[in-house]
Amino acid sequence: MLGAVWNFIKRHKKKLIFAGVVVGGAVFLGKYAETKLRELQEKEMAEQLENARKKHHFDNNQRTCNMTVLSMIPSLRETLMQRINTEELVAKLKSKPPNKVELWEDLKIDSFTRVLVALYGTCILVVLLRVQLNIIGGYMYLDSLLNLNGASKEVVQAPREIQERYLASIQYLLGDGLTLLIHNTRQAVQEVIGSLSLRKELSLEEVHQALWKVRREVERAPEDGLDITGRSASTSGLTKYMLPEEEEEKLDQASSLSQDDQVLQKLLSETRDMIESVDFQTVLSKCLEASFTRLCDEVGVFFSAEGNAVAADGDMGVPKVTLPMAKVIPVINGQIHQICSDSPNKYVQELLLMECVKDFAANVYEAFSQAQEPPGLA
Repeated sequence: MLGAVWNFIKRHKKKLIFAGVVVGGAVFLGKYAETKLRELQEKEMAEQLENARKKHHFDNNQRTCNMTVLSMIPSLRETLMQRINTEELVAKLKSKPPNKVELWEDLKIDSFTRVLVALYGTCILVVLLRVQLNIIGGYMYLDSLLNLNGASKEVVQAPREIQERYLASIQYLLGDGLTLLIHNTRQAVQEVIGSLSLRKELSLEEVHQALWKVRREVERAPEDGLDITGRSASTSGLTKYMLPEEEEEKLDQASSLSQDDQVLQKLLSETRDMIESVDFQTVLSKCLEASFTRLCDEVGVFFSAEGNAVAADGDMGVPKVTLPMAKVIPVINGQIHQICSDSPNKYVQELLLMECVKDFAANVYEAFSQAQEPPGLA
């Protein structure tokens, strides 16, 4: 029996070897495929978990952005009302002083200046804080990955103390930046609106055009051109109100700074690069368009009310509604309480819900949440 089996094996040795190789290979390939499939499934699950964790962190960061903007609007309002105190001028006018015309002229310039600076300040706060908090958010996400993977906690992208110092730089906008913005806006208002008589009858369209002319002067940098509408083709002229200009001495001394200061300087440099980018300018421009359109709509309500009053008097047809500048001034003056109101704030809510703002925030966060060499260590 054993001999017969042995003879069978010798006669079919090559076939049996080939069959063994095939069966063994099939088993090996099956095991290999099973292992690879399991690895792919585990990798896919890990990526899904990581994406979910990242999205959760990003969404929380955006809520923080929104809350921070809303919390800073009252400070902007109070600062503006202190620095451009039109209420004091109104109180003086109520006392019927001998220099009434002069006070009205001052009120005209200050009212338009204050409402325009309020719009600029609000829009800049929304977009600039999106940049700062998403840069920090990206670095915090990287830090969370390091801690999750058991890496040394000494290797962090931006320590809490540096984060606080970095985010405190927004105070420049509410301090020296706002002072400069008020000065330049007042100059533009004086140039465009200063010559308009208090008795001059203005249509809503004429008020609209006056605001656009002031915008053109305030927003464009000397090197900027104009688009086909005659408006500024860029908002690059506004960057100087967001961060102080870089000093050459500080740049030259960068190598002698402490590591924390180097990290801070890198964060500020990255922020400057972002606010000088085309994407930032585009988003800020769209925010300004939306806010100025809303302002004109709010002012238009008063013109509509006047038109309804004229129609009620029995005039035939649709009258062209005009208001004297002296009646437009109080309307403009009161708009700061709408633009910089406490929650709910229609102006801010509209800006926060704009798709371009959301997309820009996501792009900034994504750019700074990618693994890279920690800042300040390059």
